[in-house]
Amino acid sequence: MTSQIIPVDPFDCIVFGGTGDLAERKLIPALYQRQRGGQLSEPTRIIGASRSPMSDDDYRKFAENAIKEFVKPTEFDQKQVDQFLARLSYVAVDATSDNGWEELKTEIGNDTKRVRAFYLAVSPSLFADISSRLKSYKLVHDHTRIIVEKPIGRDLQSAIALNDTIGHVFHEQQIFRIDHYLGKETVQNLMALRFANALYEPLWNSAHIDHVQITVAESVGLENRAGYYDTAGALRDMVQNHIMQLLCLVAMEPPASMDADAVRDEKLKVLRSLSPITSKNADELTVRGQYRAGASSGGAVKGYIQELEHPSNTETFVAIKAEIANWRWAGVPFYLRTGKRLASRASEIVVSFKPIPHSIFGEGAGRVVANQLVIRLQPDEGVKQWMMIKDPGPGGMRLRHVPLDMTFAESFTARSPDAYERLIMDVVRGNQTLFMRRDEVVAAWQWVDPILKAWAETEQPPAGYTAGTWGPSAAIALIERDNRTWHEPE
Repeated sequence: MTSQIIPVDPFDCIVFGGTGDLAERKLIPALYQRQRGGQLSEPTRIIGASRSPMSDDDYRKFAENAIKEFVKPTEFDQKQVDQFLARLSYVAVDATSDNGWEELKTEIGNDTKRVRAFYLAVSPSLFADISSRLKSYKLVHDHTRIIVEKPIGRDLQSAIALNDTIGHVFHEQQIFRIDHYLGKETVQNLMALRFANALYEPLWNSAHIDHVQITVAESVGLENRAGYYDTAGALRDMVQNHIMQLLCLVAMEPPASMDADAVRDEKLKVLRSLSPITSKNADELTVRGQYRAGASSGGAVKGYIQELEHPSNTETFVAIKAEIANWRWAGVPFYLRTGKRLASRASEIVVSFKPIPHSIFGEGAGRVVANQLVIRLQPDEGVKQWMMIKDPGPGGMRLRHVPLDMTFAESFTARSPDAYERLIMDVVRGNQTLFMRRDEVVAAWQWVDPILKAWAETEQPPAGYTAGTWGPSAAIALIERDNRTWHEPE
C-alpha cells in the first residue's frame, strides 16, 4: 500500500530564526522531504531570515549540510537537493529594529494571492516585535499565515498577553500554534481507531476502562536548552501542551466532523472538565522530581545541577493523577508522567480496560490479565492490543497475555512523514485541525497555573531520582496506592 501525494499550491515560507537549531534539525529537512515527495509546486520559495549576515549561497550551503546530517542517507537525492536549494534565499533581519525589513519586503514581493507563511522559529520574546513589523511593513494579507512554536506564555497571564499581541495583527484563522506531537502518525491514528471503527467506541468509557496512562519519556538531559529549560521545567515544557493535547484526543467526545473547529470544540470541553488541582490536593495528586547523577546507555551522566552549574529547584520530572469530571470518564484516573534522563526514550498512551468480572478458568490456566491498548508514538510508532489467548499445544488450558501488533514500519511500505512535514503542509492548506486554538491554550493554562502556584507555596524542592531510572519513588507510590502499576515501555 502506498499513500497518494497531493501537491499543494505554490507558497512562500519565511522562516524567522532560519539559521537556528529548529530550522536546521527539523524545518529544512521537513521541507526538503516534501520536495522529494513531489508536494512542492512551482514557484514555491523558502526565505531564511535571521540577524546573522549571510549570502544566499551561504544559506544554501547551510541547508545542504542540514539535509546531509538530519536526513537518512537513503533519502538523500542530489538532484532533489539541488532543486530544493534553488528555492532558498536569505535576508539578514533584526526583529528588534528596522534593519533588514525593507530588504525582506523586496525579497517577498507583492503577490497577495499566494499563500505567505511566516514561521517564528525564535524565542517568544520576539513574537511581538516581529508581528508589529510584519504589520507596519504591510507584509500581511488575506492569504498570510503565522506559525508559532511553544511555549505560548509561561502562565495564564502571559499566554493571554502573547495571544493578544499576535491577535492584534492576525485573525484567529491565520494563526497556527504548532504542537508537533499532533502531527505524529500514531496520534492521528488514535482518532481513526476511535471514530472509524465500531470496535472501541462502545467500550470507551468508565464502564469498561479502568485507567489511562500517558508517558512522554526522554533519556537525554539538558543538551543545548539549559537557558530555556531552567525557566520552564517539565510541567510547562511538556505537560501544558504535548501531554494535555494527547489527553484531549483520548478523552474527547466524537466530533460532528473532522472540521477544525468541530474537533477543537470537543478538545476544549475536556480541558474545561478537568478536576482542579490546587494547594489543597497537589501533594496527593502530583509529584515533581529532578535527576541526579547516574548512568545511561552512553555511560555515566551528570545530575541536573551539575549540568546547569548552579542551584535550581526546576523540575525535570512530573507525574500527575488527573481526573475528568464528566459522565464518560467519572472515576477513571489519567496518570500522566514526563521527564528527562529516564530509563529510555519513549512516548506512549496506555488504555487499560477493566478486568473480567469472573474467571471460569482454574488456577492451572494462569492469571487472567486485563486487556490493554498501547499506542506508541515514539521511537517506533505502532499500536498493540494486549489480550488473553490459549497457549497453543496439548496439556490443558494455559492462558497467555499476547499483543496483536501493528508496527507501522512493518505494516506499510510507504515512508511515514515527519510531524513537521505534515503540519507545514496543513498550514499551506489552511487546515487548523491539528493546531491549538486560542481558547484551548487558555483552558490548559487555567488548569496548570494552580499546580505551579501550589508548588511555589510549599517551597519544597523536587524529589531526586537517579538518571537512567523511571523517576522518583513518589511517582511509583502515586499509582501503586491505587493498586495499579506504571506500564514500562519496551
